[in-house]
Formats: sequence, C-alpha cells, structure tokens
Amino acid sequence: MVSDDLYLVKFLCPLEKCRGACCVEGDAGAPLEEEEIAHLEDYVDKIIDYMLPEGIEAVKQSGVFDYDVDGTYVTPLIRGGDCAFINFTKGIAWCAIEKAHEEGKIPFQKPLSCHLYPVRLAKVGETEAVNYHKWQICTPALDAGTREGIPLYVFLKDALIRKYGESWYHKLTEEIEKIEK
Repeated sequence: MVSDDLYLVKFLCPLEKCRGACCVEGDAGAPLEEEEIAHLEDYVDKIIDYMLPEGIEAVKQSGVFDYDVDGTYVTPLIRGGDCAFINFTKGIAWCAIEKAHEEGKIPFQKPLSCHLYPVRLAKVGETEAVNYHKWQICTPALDAGTREGIPLYVFLKDALIRKYGESWYHKLTEEIEKIEK
C-alpha cells in the first residue's frame, strides 16, 4: 500500500536549512531491520572513526542498537537525544555510517529508514504500507520541494529502488502518471 502523499507531497531536503534535524530530534533512534544490526556489528570498528566521542560511548554502553517503546530495533541515542551515529560539520548533522560508506570503508550505506525518510514503512496485516511521515522539522524541505516541483517519490527514488527494486519503482511511476492524467 502506497500513500497518495508519495506523489502529492513535494519534497527536497535543504540540509543548510534543516541542518539534519531528523537525526537529532525525536524520542527514539532510527528504525533498524535485523540484517542492518548485523551490518552495524560487523562494521562498527570502521564507523567509529567518524563518530562523536559521546556516540562511541553510547554504542559501547548499549551496542549498535536499542529498542523503542514498541520494542522495535532502533539506533542508540546519545543521552536520549541525538543518534549515536551522528557527527557535525559547520552545525549540520551527518551520518557516520554513510560517511564510512562514501569513503569506501564499508559496503553498508546507512539504515534504510534513514535513506527513506520522510517515508516510514509499517506492517498492515501481511502488507507493507509506505507512508509519508509529516513532521514540522521538514517544513524547509516541503517549501523547497514545492518551489522546485519535486514529488516525494522522485526525491526518494534511490531509496525506494534500494528497498523495492527498479521494476517496482518503474511500476510506481507508471501508476502515478496514469493518476495524474
């Protein structure tokens, strides 16, 4: 099930405006899939090189994952706030996992939930729902997306293909084109 918001919402994340707030706001870490925990455990020694000392300490204390109030696997937090895998450059948050990947240190890009954000996946029976998570911290992204005319599904093309494959994404774009006509 794919929310209509994927084509109705316009979205383009301007990091210079939001400063990576989705990595520092909220009451839980980023959702993790089980295989992602294994990747983090395998590569944490290389990821640590890009982390803040407080993040390293959080990972040493709780491991590479924690649980949210629903018992879902999530990234650990620094003292209940920022993601443990965060770092900053000129006040803008960035992901240590992604940085290690970009520099060729690890093959794992970053948690899928981070790559897909502001989309969140949810189970509805046996079906997976693909929903837009509206959050006030993304107002600059909504403004930029509207200004540039970029639908959410286009902004998230790489992440959606990573999750569902090129064929699924192509079918999604065909369905959206039919609706818009």
